[in-house]
Amino acid sequence: MKASHIRKLIKPIDSGYSEMFSGRVYRLGQGAVSVRNHSGSAEHTVIGVHGFLENHCYFTQAYDAPSTELILLTCSNYHIPVNGVTPEVPDWYQPNEQLEGTIEYDASLLNQALQNLPSTDNIRVHGHSRGGAVILEAIARQPELYDGIEVILEAPVLPQGKLHPLVTTLLEPVSHGMWPWIIRLINSAPQSAYGQTFFGKMNPRKKQLLSKLFYATRDHLTIVRNIENILDWMARTDTSVYRHVRHGTFLIPGTDRILDRSAMLASARTSPTTMRIIETQAPSHFITLDSKEWIPGLESLGGAAQS
Repeated sequence: MKASHIRKLIKPIDSGYSEMFSGRVYRLGQGAVSVRNHSGSAEHTVIGVHGFLENHCYFTQAYDAPSTELILLTCSNYHIPVNGVTPEVPDWYQPNEQLEGTIEYDASLLNQALQNLPSTDNIRVHGHSRGGAVILEAIARQPELYDGIEVILEAPVLPQGKLHPLVTTLLEPVSHGMWPWIIRLINSAPQSAYGQTFFGKMNPRKKQLLSKLFYATRDHLTIVRNIENILDWMARTDTSVYRHVRHGTFLIPGTDRILDRSAMLASARTSPTTMRIIETQAPSHFITLDSKEWIPGLESLGGAAQS
């Protein structure tokens, strides 16, 4: 990449979205993990891994039971979307040797969080979109950590997957140096100009979270690196990684204009284990934001841990 492009791309992007948060936030190198306070005694632990240009608030309303311990990853070089909490560096953090802004870097963060933070044995790891790839990469690196853990891969980036043809067509002519200009253009356009096409039918929560997508990362370089790494990871990762995933669900949207739904299904169907494939009627890539009803209940978690 040209030095002049890198200079343009590393200009900081101000955070565009945050919510009040009650809990602790741990800074892990260029990423973070937040542990929400729960008012009841914790019965289940859910670890959420957000997708490309999203933030961890994607999961907060879906897992709001007082007995759910919610642990939320902030991927590398993304803004931490919390108000009123000062991040601390935990003594268990091990420096990460992977390149920041990659699925591999964030997989390392996830494994450290999983080893050190859950206080229950009933654990679900839920990843949306790019977050699904982060989970699969984390499992490939330390499969023993995931024995008895339930995995939810929602509209996931998968081995041998593809972007939706519409997204591919839009990205092909974009050179590195064009990104800051394109993002300014997108942010100044009314969301109605592109929102319905990519995001499907809107509701208040979707509008709230998806209107600030291009403010999620700390710089434009992370956006470019994320995209290039997603494409590279899908192409070079083999579906044999599924053999390590024992319990869980592929959640497939009815309509997806971000990822190629048929390639996603074809990849999921190669899983040799007991992973379920649920084809939802969700009208967009953002299944959780379309309706919480598609997310499997947590009551089955104890069974996964014991079997």
